[in-house]
Amino acid sequence: MSDLICLGKIVAAHGIKGEVKVKSFTSQKKDVCAYGKLSNKDKTRFFEGQVKGFAKELLRVKFKGIDTRNDAEEIIGTELYVNRDILPDLEEDTFYLADLTGLKVLDANTQKELGKIVGVYNFGAGDILEIKFEEKKQTEMLPFNDAYVPTVDVQKGFVKVNYTSMNYQEDDNEG
Repeated sequence: MSDLICLGKIVAAHGIKGEVKVKSFTSQKKDVCAYGKLSNKDKTRFFEGQVKGFAKELLRVKFKGIDTRNDAEEIIGTELYVNRDILPDLEEDTFYLADLTGLKVLDANTQKELGKIVGVYNFGAGDILEIKFEEKKQTEMLPFNDAYVPTVDVQKGFVKVNYTSMNYQEDDNEG
């Protein structure tokens, strides 16, 4: 498990005074700045900010030292991380999406090991798992939902999948 948890990503500049738009990955969107200083992934840059409001589905955040639109534009694309140990304890059977990377992928019907999760993403329409299947040369992206991934057991180190690609045929008798 990673010691860092991504709480959000800077996606755009907002206005001329250094505010940025942040896509929050926290359960309460405005909590992205609630855990103190944030850092980029390699901890070479740190950010201390305050949520100023909303811009549609995104937060408007003002970070100390980011005072102009040019400053704000320079940090677009930065993912914002905190150390896992400062976050609240998780309830039973819950996990951070970061905990999925590296887990084994098993076939939900046969229990056969199929590969490993190599990444978790959200491009706007929901969470996506990137899986390196042992039998395929390329990775495959699968939606992270109950239809595709009915079982997640972080403690035992696996997820179970019903499908190995997004190209499946639904049963015509349903619905």
